[in-house]
Amino acid sequence: MVPLRHELEERARAEGFPAIGVCRPGSIAPAGLRLREWLANGCHGEMGWMASRSDWRADPRVLWPDARSVVMLADPYDPAGDPLEMLKSPARGSVAAYARGRDYHEVLKKRLRRLAGWLQSTAGGEVKIFVDTAPVMEKPLAAAAGLGWQGKHTNLVSRRLGSWFFLGAIFATAELPVDEPHQDHCGSCRRCLDICPTGAFPAPYQLDARRCISYLTIEHKGPIPREFRKPIGNRIFGCDDCLAVCPWNRFAQAGQVANAYAARDGVHAADLRELAEMDDTAFRARFRQTPIRRTGRARMVRNALIALGNSGDESLAETARRMLDDGSALVRGAAIWALQQLAPSEFLRERKARLPQESDDLVIEEWRPSPERFRG
Repeated sequence: MVPLRHELEERARAEGFPAIGVCRPGSIAPAGLRLREWLANGCHGEMGWMASRSDWRADPRVLWPDARSVVMLADPYDPAGDPLEMLKSPARGSVAAYARGRDYHEVLKKRLRRLAGWLQSTAGGEVKIFVDTAPVMEKPLAAAAGLGWQGKHTNLVSRRLGSWFFLGAIFATAELPVDEPHQDHCGSCRRCLDICPTGAFPAPYQLDARRCISYLTIEHKGPIPREFRKPIGNRIFGCDDCLAVCPWNRFAQAGQVANAYAARDGVHAADLRELAEMDDTAFRARFRQTPIRRTGRARMVRNALIALGNSGDESLAETARRMLDDGSALVRGAAIWALQQLAPSEFLRERKARLPQESDDLVIEEWRPSPERFRG
């Protein structure tokens, strides 16, 4: 079995995976207990899919009883400079580094299939591959397989790769030699906790998704709660803050297929005016083959309008005003808020003209002006 494991590692490196580890399917019991507590506290927000298969997530042996080994692989991506630099350009939209290029699901799956196919033909038995879309807890499994540890921000951290990498999994019925879990090397550092703009970490190693900018801009389907709109700034898809400040990133190694994830033109740092005025055709064309496409046009325009309202650029108020007539109530509500921030007098005129005719409860709620802003 040792030669097989050695050859598996060589094959993994040839496919562009710089790190590989193996654990048993039953090695993440503590993570399963934490998951159940997290769900019971409602920290998953609207992500009902997290709860619907929680028994599968908590124990891979429930997901696939025949599995005997879990092969975890790391695939680095390059944030190309300081991911926080774009936050200084409020008229442009900041996109999380992982989502600026090709959709990682497809890039990873092709290589995982080849590696899993080789493993099956060599070791026999059956294999299954998973990339983020199945009820699998990749981070605890990767930690159990020795790829790194879950930091205080709950993301995986590696001494060799830092924070910037995707995870892929191969479940196999063959029994492979396993690795030792990685020790936690966060120490007394709490940079990731302190930098969070919305206070999404109630304690180290705990995340309340309902307060997380990544959740709010990607998974949350309704209006973004008012208390988080200002802290979001110009982040229109995801947030890199807690990852970007991790000291272990200085040791990160570039991946062999990093170019596959290189930022595409028009995705990161795009003009907020253009993003806010996209129709569905423009949205699909701009974000084709990126992870952003799955959120749909309405949520992305909602995010762009929140960022537009935070820009402080009064010249963008006209864009917000035009979007008041959008076909999506979600977009209209965000446009109202943006107009309120950029042009309060225009907001009041529009409110007086439109509110009597407006029947959409979502938008009526947005028309209520902030008492603090208009006091006196």
